[in-house]
Amino acid sequence: MSTKVTVFNNGPLRLEGDFEICDAAGNAFGLAGRTAIGLCRCGQSANKPFCDGAHNRAGFQSVCEARELPPPKPKV
Repeated sequence: MSTKVTVFNNGPLRLEGDFEICDAAGNAFGLAGRTAIGLCRCGQSANKPFCDGAHNRAGFQSVCEARELPPPKPKV
């Protein structure tokens, strides 16, 4: 199963599918078998990197629409 990431307007990033979330040291978070999870975008969650709904209380606003990215720059 592939991984799908959905950017919710004024809310979190939702990951669905087969994924692993690791900290900066490469240690995996124990996700207890979850196949869908929300990641905080507002920075206000008390459970970072996971969303706890704090974006609602903080009035977080961010609307993202899909678009084409330019090609990556060649590596030198």
